[in-house]
Amino acid sequence: MSAIRIVHMGLGPIGQAVARQVAQCRAFKIVGAIDVDPAKAGRDVGLVIGLARRLGITVQENAAGTLRSAKPDIVVHCTSSSLARVMPELEAILAAKSAIVSTTEELVYPYHAHRRQATTLDRLARRARVAVLGTGVNPGFAMDVLPVLLSAVCERVDRVVVNRVQDARFRRLAFQQKIGAGLTVEQFQARVAQGSVRHVGMAQSIAMIADAMGWPIDRITDEVRPKVAYADVASEFLRVESGQVAGIVQDGVGYVRGDPLITLHLEAYLGAPEPCDSAEIEGSPRLSLNLRGGIPGDIATASMVVNAIPRVLGAAPGLHTMRDLPLPGFVPRVGSSPRLARRKRTS
Repeated sequence: MSAIRIVHMGLGPIGQAVARQVAQCRAFKIVGAIDVDPAKAGRDVGLVIGLARRLGITVQENAAGTLRSAKPDIVVHCTSSSLARVMPELEAILAAKSAIVSTTEELVYPYHAHRRQATTLDRLARRARVAVLGTGVNPGFAMDVLPVLLSAVCERVDRVVVNRVQDARFRRLAFQQKIGAGLTVEQFQARVAQGSVRHVGMAQSIAMIADAMGWPIDRITDEVRPKVAYADVASEFLRVESGQVAGIVQDGVGYVRGDPLITLHLEAYLGAPEPCDSAEIEGSPRLSLNLRGGIPGDIATASMVVNAIPRVLGAAPGLHTMRDLPLPGFVPRVGSSPRLARRKRTS
């Protein structure tokens, strides 16, 4: 079968990570790339994403022209967290009749907070006869899909509790800035009020879990507070002094008939001593899952997008979520065959 034709829209750190993985998959072929950054436009994609070789594809600023000439089967979209901000981009892709897999957090489960945009995208995707999916590691897996999957073995679910702790020293600079690392407490609070410091997607994860459980949500709370460093700590990109903000602590709660039935707790800060991802189901049976060390956010986000591509292309036209698509599995990369230890012969 011919390779799946892919255009990459957005070549920031996550977009580049996705493109590097796509370039290692024999089932995929990069046929175009779009980015508005003048430092990337006009350069070969392979060089922009850090490969040791050219791919013969030049990064373009003109989205419509690239989509028209490249004729992709699917566009990997990695530009912004805000659904309102990316709507023109998504509409342009659908006008070109290409499927979409996007890392826009607010697209992962948009029906609770962005129903109008979700309805529009579903209508346009059906008209274009393609599928659209928003996904990633969080939202898209760690704090929503994973607990929903865990609930599949339950006969009753009373409450869902999810905890995610990330040592942000090993995340990209943009993530460290998004959690306010290096700010004073006053600066942090001002950025929270502006909406530029926070994890985007907490409400989407809560809505996904609630719908999966059949719980009518009354309201969702989403509170952010600073994690202050009590000793100097540094990453590859920045240094945080004692008394400055090392990152965020964020709590999201979904209330059903006044009861807090869904609790999501996120800590992301430089120097977190025990990273982990855990999910607990209170019900029958009572279940607890703890992934010690946690899920590496940047690698996992890129991998989720790449591994979801075949599922999106096989889906019915329309807007989809991780709830209604078959769960994706690993798509082999070049050189990814497992190393099987040879059994020693015994006499």
